[in-house]
Amino acid sequence: MADSHGFFYKLKLYKMLKKIFTPFRTLDGSTKNIIVLIWLALLITFWFVSGSIGTTHLFPTPAQVFKGLGDVWSEGLITQLGSSLSLCFQAIFYSVIISMIFAYLTTIAFSKSLGTFLSKLRYLPPTGIAFYVTIMMSDARRIQVWVLVIFMSTFLITSLIQMIKDIPDEEFDHAKTLGCNRWEMLWEVVIKGRLDYVIELVRQNLAIVWVMLVTVESILIAAGGLGVLIKNGDRLGSNGRVIAVQAVIILVGVALDFLLTKLRKLAFRYSNY
Repeated sequence: MADSHGFFYKLKLYKMLKKIFTPFRTLDGSTKNIIVLIWLALLITFWFVSGSIGTTHLFPTPAQVFKGLGDVWSEGLITQLGSSLSLCFQAIFYSVIISMIFAYLTTIAFSKSLGTFLSKLRYLPPTGIAFYVTIMMSDARRIQVWVLVIFMSTFLITSLIQMIKDIPDEEFDHAKTLGCNRWEMLWEVVIKGRLDYVIELVRQNLAIVWVMLVTVESILIAAGGLGVLIKNGDRLGSNGRVIAVQAVIILVGVALDFLLTKLRKLAFRYSNY
């Protein structure tokens, strides 16, 4: 009896392993949770091993990271996090408006070249953008905001232009049969009809802003932010502080990504994107 139970257990384990190592398999929730726990255990094990072997550690030990977290907390982690989030939201708000305007203008022959040119500016480094913005502005916070706005807009314009190109001709033909003129087609098919796509593109490009935000804050430290905490930790040679702040940045970024996904699904229940 025990042998039969052992056989069926091995068979079940074999089937599960075959599923998780086969391309394009759809897994149930419990199997997905098991895979997440396995990867989490491997990550924690790697962290402990890399922090304890040899004289030159790849990562600080968990104790050093928690001590660093306590240090940055006492130095105003919440205040600096609020400053970074404020900077991020301002940059996203302005860049979304600017990007949508220039992307939608590419549907007009006269302004198509302008939108295409702006999309090519995504190859500009943020330090170069900061140099020119600093010449035009003096306030540190405004400089940070507009460096991020310009940087994100170039990527978002590119994504929005591609989104417009990918709209099937059948949707425009359908609008024509309903008696829409060309301006109404722009409004109904491109602008209103693709708002769920816009939110998804903002979610994807948010990661770019959130990553570059720390770099911009490190360049212009007068306005504060999480980048200042990382710069101070690096200046003090405290790897624990640096990793602690980076962990906070990752967790907040994942939370923002999750919230935008939920917002899109709530606002556009029938979206298939």
